[in-house]
Amino acid sequence: MASNKMFLLALLVVLLSNTGAARRLLNTPVAPSTPTIPNIPVIPTIPTIPTTQIPPLPSLPKPTIPGLVIPTMPAATLPPIPSIPLPTMPTIPKGLPPLPPIPSIPLPTMPTIPQSLPPLPSIPTAIPNIPTIPGFKMPPLPFFSPPPAATSP
Repeated sequence: MASNKMFLLALLVVLLSNTGAARRLLNTPVAPSTPTIPNIPVIPTIPTIPTTQIPPLPSLPKPTIPGLVIPTMPAATLPPIPSIPLPTMPTIPKGLPPLPPIPSIPLPTMPTIPQSLPPLPSIPTAIPNIPTIPGFKMPPLPFFSPPPAATSP
């Protein structure tokens, strides 16, 4: 049934396409629809209180001590600062006198160092034996024990 309706619709389009009616049908603008206005909910306003209805804040009483008299201090006055005259700097002439020549001092001659030095005294490589204590085994010290044997991989 749906295929029959599609066939008839296609046949109608073919027939109208031969004439200018199809073009006029396809080129006609769609009538504008009226815009919808959304409903905005009304937000209730907070009532304002006039300032004349607000009671004044209570003031705290000043603590008083009976018999206490706070003396007032007179305004402090500083003595005048005496002006101290600043010393004037002496003027230095622009041209300086030449310096006296420095006498030459002969430098002592350095002793010559021979090219070959005597050989250093040899340090014995024998390690003295460390006394052992019976029942106490001392761990090997790295600088007293021989290096481990090299193992090939």
